[in-house]
Order: sequence, then structure tokens, then C-alpha cells
Amino acid sequence: MRLNLFVVCIAMAAGAASAQTSLPKTPPAPAATASALETREIRAQLAPRRFTTLAAEIGAKINRLPVPEGGAFKAGQVLIQFDCSLQQAQLSKAKAALAGADKTWQANKRLADLNSIGKVELDISEAEVLKAQAEVAANNAVLGKCSVAAPFGGRIAEQKVREQQYVQPGQALLEIIDDSALELEFIVPSKWLAWLKVGSGFQVKIDETGKTYPAKVQRIAARVDPVSQSVKLNAMIDGRFPELISGMSGQVLMVPAERASK
Repeated sequence: MRLNLFVVCIAMAAGAASAQTSLPKTPPAPAATASALETREIRAQLAPRRFTTLAAEIGAKINRLPVPEGGAFKAGQVLIQFDCSLQQAQLSKAKAALAGADKTWQANKRLADLNSIGKVELDISEAEVLKAQAEVAANNAVLGKCSVAAPFGGRIAEQKVREQQYVQPGQALLEIIDDSALELEFIVPSKWLAWLKVGSGFQVKIDETGKTYPAKVQRIAARVDPVSQSVKLNAMIDGRFPELISGMSGQVLMVPAERASK
């Protein structure tokens, strides 16, 4: 009897151990996730304040690209000049048609005063003038697309075409950036919002230069990620440093308030 009782006890202990090892592992608590986010290195990349891709609005051959790739330009400066000799000829043709239609209309108005022409003929001649005016306006609008000016000051990030190349409407030509101010985007624990505000200053160490630069928070995301308990920040380099360019990255040196007070 004692032997049988001993065997039963061993079997029950083994079953309990097996059940304990077979239990599924519970996921880490949100607090543990937030703690991991606080201790890890916060990385950020420099990005331009504004950037865009300039595309062709007409089909034409490129005559000039006055600013080379990487070159700087000012707002309103011509970046692309097309060969629009055909469009110019079409405008001249439209202007000649307008002049002829206007002369016909003026003559018909004088005849109408003498009751030598019907109202229908007079109205038709006036409509021809309006049609010719529309053609002139359309051709002037096309000629306005023969040069592309910079919408803002900055630099040429990428030149996608070359001079003497024929391009189609909608084809990408240049990628431009406004590097007058460089921005940073990174993620921090959401509980930092208790002390982190727009305008808060911090430092960022850039890998490519090995130097540390001042920065300021300029925007805080509109919502917190409930899973990771984190929030996205947008900051700007505080000052102008010629060695910094878009695409560089580095470590955000932001000390939580509770650590800074110790």
C-alpha cells in the first residue's frame, strides 16, 4: 500500500510539472514594452522641410537645364527651358486668324449699320472673333509652360533628364528640395508627453560628421500608438550648419525629465 501511494504521488507531481511547462507564455506587459523603448537608442534622419518633383506639362525638347545636379537656386529662378519654336509658330498663326476675323467683323458691323447684311451673318462673324481669341489665349498658355521656375529656393536633388532630350507631358524632370531648414522625425515613449512640449530643446549626434547639434521639437503627432505606447515627434535643427545635408542620420540625445532631475 505504501509503495502504491508513493507511485501515485510521483505521477501527480509529474503531471503538475507537465501542465506548468505546457502553459502558453503571456506577452510582455505594455509597461515592459515602454521600458524597452526608453532604454533603446533613439534614431532620426535629416529630411528637407519641403521637397517636390517637377514634371513636364507639354511635350517638347529640353533646351537648357541651367542649374546642375546638387546646385542651389532661388525661388522663381528658371530651372528648365524647353524648345517651343513650334508652339510660337502656332501662336503667330492664331494671332493672324484673330486679325482676319476681327477685320471681317468690323466690316460686317458697318454693313449692318447700312442694313446691307443680316443679323445672322453679323453674329457669326463675331463668334469667329471670339473663337480666334480663345485660340490665342490657349497658345499663350502653352507658351507659358515652356519654362519651369522654382516654386521655392533650394537645391537640385536629382536630375532625371538631360539637355536636348524630348520629354512627354507628365514626365518627371527634376527632384528639388528646400534645405534651408532640416527636419528630424523619431519616436519616443508616450509618457514623455508629461514633460515634452513643442519648443523643447535637445541634442542630436550625426553619424556622418561625428558632431552634436541643437534641435527643437516643432510638432507632436495627433495620436499615441496604444500597442507600443509611443508617439512620433517632428523636430528641426536649431541653426544653419553647411555640413549637414538631407539623408544624414544620427542619435537623438534626449534625457527624460525624471532622469535629468537625478
